[in-house]
Parts: sequence; structure tokens; C-alpha cells
Amino acid sequence: MSDTIDLGGLDRIRSTPLWTLKEVTVIYVLGGPGSGKGTQCKKLASRYGFKHVSAGDLLREEQNRPGSEFGSLIANCILQGTIVPLVVTIKLLENAMKEAMDKDGTTMFLIDGFPRQLDQAHAFEASVVPSTFILFFDCPEDVMEERLLTRGKTSGRSDDNPETIRKRFRTFVETSMPVVHEFEKKGKVITISAARGPDEVYEDVQAVFKEKGLDPIETSRVHDSPPN
Repeated sequence: MSDTIDLGGLDRIRSTPLWTLKEVTVIYVLGGPGSGKGTQCKKLASRYGFKHVSAGDLLREEQNRPGSEFGSLIANCILQGTIVPLVVTIKLLENAMKEAMDKDGTTMFLIDGFPRQLDQAHAFEASVVPSTFILFFDCPEDVMEERLLTRGKTSGRSDDNPETIRKRFRTFVETSMPVVHEFEKKGKVITISAARGPDEVYEDVQAVFKEKGLDPIETSRVHDSPPN
């Protein structure tokens, strides 16, 4: 399948971002597969009023959407542990952000699992909005693999198997770590040790958010699930 994809002109990246830093806050959330970044995003979204946008979830939803012209391309990339063409991912993210803004008035986003490579980072910042910083969850591969294999017993995900997991690790190191390194040089990376339990990791993230001037929303505004 060709990587030349028509997505309403997004393959021709805008010369200026759609939104400014003053209008929209974006925090990239990166970490290897199984680092627990999705769990932390859900906690942060509830407590701090961010919209949690998972790049992986958006791609899986698009893959399963009836009539999607990109479904087979996405499925193959996920199975092989490779990266979906950036124009597809950026368009899905932009659409999700617009939808959240229109529906809830949200202007604060945690983008989970993105950018996965430097060209994604450069394209998103040039055409959508510059990021505030990267929240990087650092975790040893043996810990991540154990978590993913445990999840794979019940997740039903095609990529939760030993062969694909190791491919995903290699892809992350080769393509996503350069993103982390580039943003580190700009002073825009916060690294969290993610080998411990989720509550301990969350305490560290809260401390960092406090240092950055990001305060929890008032309890009355936190929309938790109603009691059973």
C-alpha cells in the first residue's frame, strides 16, 4: 500500500499552527509499551481537567471503523510494530481535539503515545500546536514485557504477544527516544521512573505538575463515575 495518502491536505503541512500555546495546552506523554502511561493519563485527566487523547486508541478505532480507507494500513502497522504514516495519526489527533473543544470547551490535552518519531513531532508542532513539554515514563523492558504479557491474557489485542512486543520495544528505542533526546536539549522533558506501582508513580507526577504550576481542579469539578 502506498504511503501517499490524501487527508484533506494535511500531507501538505501548514506553515503556521492551528492554535497557539496561549489557546491550547498540549503535553506529550511518552514511554515504552507497558510503561503505564495510559493509566497515569486517566488519573491526571480526572484530577487536573485534561482531555486524555490516546494516539493508539484513535488508530485502533479508525482501524475498526466500517469503511475506513486506512483500516488495513493501520492494522498491518500495529501487527508489525511499526509506525503509521504521520499524516494519518496527526489528522486523527486534530479531529479528536476539535471534537473535545466543540463538545466540552476543553483546551488542555494529554496526548498519550505521541509523537512516536521526530517527523511526527515536527509536523504536529508546525501545523497543529506547539507542545508544553514531554512527560516521559522511563521503565525497564523486562518490567514492561511482563506487564504486557499479563495484559495480553485478557486484552484481546493483536499486539500483546512476545514477538510483537519485542518489535515494539525496538521501534520505540529507534524512533521515539530521539524525540525525547531532542526535547531534552530544549529543556522540555520531565522523566518519571515508572517501574514502581501506579500510585507511587502518580505521586511523583503530581509533584512535578505542582512545580510546573499545574494545579488540580476543584473536587466539585472532578467528574468521577457515580457510585453503584
